[in-house]
Amino acid sequence: MRTMAAATTSQLSCFSAMNRHLLLSRHSLLCPTTLRPKCLPIVAMSLESGSKMKSSSSYTGGASSAKSDPILDDEQVVQPKRAAKIHDFCFGIPFGGMVLSGGLIGFIFSRNTATLGSGILFGGALLALSTFSLKIWRQGKSSLPFILGQAALAAVLLWKNLQTYLVTKKVFPTGFYAAVSAAMICFYSYVLLSGGNPPPKKLKTSATASS
Repeated sequence: MRTMAAATTSQLSCFSAMNRHLLLSRHSLLCPTTLRPKCLPIVAMSLESGSKMKSSSSYTGGASSAKSDPILDDEQVVQPKRAAKIHDFCFGIPFGGMVLSGGLIGFIFSRNTATLGSGILFGGALLALSTFSLKIWRQGKSSLPFILGQAALAAVLLWKNLQTYLVTKKVFPTGFYAAVSAAMICFYSYVLLSGGNPPPKKLKTSATASS
């Protein structure tokens, strides 16, 4: 009897152990959420690393786009200065020489001191202003005062020769000088309205190199 009771108790203990093992296996299959808390830190760390990589890539992309922004690049580029296509002394020096030589030639043929005086006065002044404008231009400075002076002398010559032409009705030399003076006034006006003489080539190359 004792042996039979011991056998039955051992069988019951084996059955209970097997039953517990089966219950634990079923519980693990039906409720897998018990394993999730171990994986949560790893998933959170992977998500944080991915967000950091996205934020860093977006920051670098924004920085590169800001560096290559064409609007900012256009603002940094120095705009060239407005200027005329031709210098004032290119026509001012020949104009002054013509007025001066015309006064000398007129004095030789007519022996009129007024013609000599006006030729020397206006021609010499035009030559001086044109020469000074050339020197100032070579230094890279503005020669607008000299251009204004030449334009004023051309206006005086136009008025003087026009008055003489209305009295004498001679096309040469008074009518010719009046027409040339009017053309020079238009030329000086163009140079002034365009912004003055264009800068020298040396200054242009230095400005482009610095920009």
